Amino acid sequence: MDKKYSRETLCVQAGWTPKKGEPRVLPIYQSTTFKYDTSEQMARLFDLEDSGYFYTRLQNPTNDAVAAKIAALEGGVGAMLTSSGQAANFYAIFNICQAGDHFVCSSTIYGGTFNLFGVTLKKLGIECTFIDANASEEEIDQAFRPNTKALFGETISNPSIDVLDIEKFARIAHKHGVPLIVDNTFATPINCRPFEWGADIVTHSTTKYMDGHATSVGGAIVDSGNFDWEAHADKFPGLTQPDESYHGLTYTKAFGKMAYMTKATAQLMRDLGSIQSPQNSFLLNLGLETLHLRVPRHCENAQKVAEWLEANPKVKWVNYCGLKSSKYYDLAQKYMPNGSCGVIAFGLNGTREEAIEFMDRLKFICIVTHVADARTCVLHPASHTHRQLTDEQLREAGVAPDLIRLSVGIENVNDIIADIEQALQ
Repeated sequence: MDKKYSRETLCVQAGWTPKKGEPRVLPIYQSTTFKYDTSEQMARLFDLEDSGYFYTRLQNPTNDAVAAKIAALEGGVGAMLTSSGQAANFYAIFNICQAGDHFVCSSTIYGGTFNLFGVTLKKLGIECTFIDANASEEEIDQAFRPNTKALFGETISNPSIDVLDIEKFARIAHKHGVPLIVDNTFATPINCRPFEWGADIVTHSTTKYMDGHATSVGGAIVDSGNFDWEAHADKFPGLTQPDESYHGLTYTKAFGKMAYMTKATAQLMRDLGSIQSPQNSFLLNLGLETLHLRVPRHCENAQKVAEWLEANPKVKWVNYCGLKSSKYYDLAQKYMPNGSCGVIAFGLNGTREEAIEFMDRLKFICIVTHVADARTCVLHPASHTHRQLTDEQLREAGVAPDLIRLSVGIENVNDIIADIEQALQ
């Protein structure tokens, strides 16, 4: 669909354009395989000489329609759905890194991603250096090595709610001849499109705001098509040199701006198989159709809750970039002038045990290992999502022991505040 349309229209219309007599609503292609008339037709698909469908692990029409919608929303040339946000971040890095390679990453990222990059990828021979995203360009430059292949950060970090200076990170990445990869899960393309600020690749946990209803785990990778892999051919041989598993095909020469996405699909998804199911893609698409309506309500509610928390004497600190007191307020106004997200980080005047007691006393606000859906929920990361990290790693990731992550939903904001108030009392 033409990208000239607004994001609101793309949320509803992009991805699936039915022809005469076809379903108006995106259908679920719940099939593992697809039929062809001749062996030659199938062979051409396996050699990447023709486009089409032959096995859902690689591609599926339902998935591709939803991926196309997300690519349109982000302003990218192509996208791929994955089985989870973790899979998306893994594929985004592994598509350009191999054993012996290195990449640089902001330390204030989701705990699961921190562990994936710092522990699991290390076992595969890929090393990650975590840096303070607020450090100077000169300090961050020092983390780069000759074998560095990417720079990674989150638009809004989970759970510390820090805002990434995307332009600064893009400038640093491109100075060193590597792409900037940005996880845009919390901001969503409704509030921020990192490609417009110099990012090259965007990832999402579609499980969050995109799905919006806590029904379907999933992820997505989107490529801007802007990074010139050939200009740095020696750094990215997987894209710029022949792939023997496809008879010597070279992705940059055969697919141009779609080289990165084609390799991720044809090689990584073929071999590792972290595909999103067509059923989950269908549910994700339903969520995307109302993304432009839900995200502003999340932000509006979160702003009011953050202001109420900041004024409450029982609350020690609040981090929400919509507050003028936030050190990220100016960055948020630059990159997300219409709102950031519905997630707030705060701490109470009291002990860690009292913070846990506060959460236990909430009524309709639930303690769940989730964030960014229609229902307000709460979590104590140090006790839950980040409990595998040491105290030193927690501090490095920007997670204080007393940090409470509140994901503000789209209920009546007065009811949300009343539940918090009674729990504090």
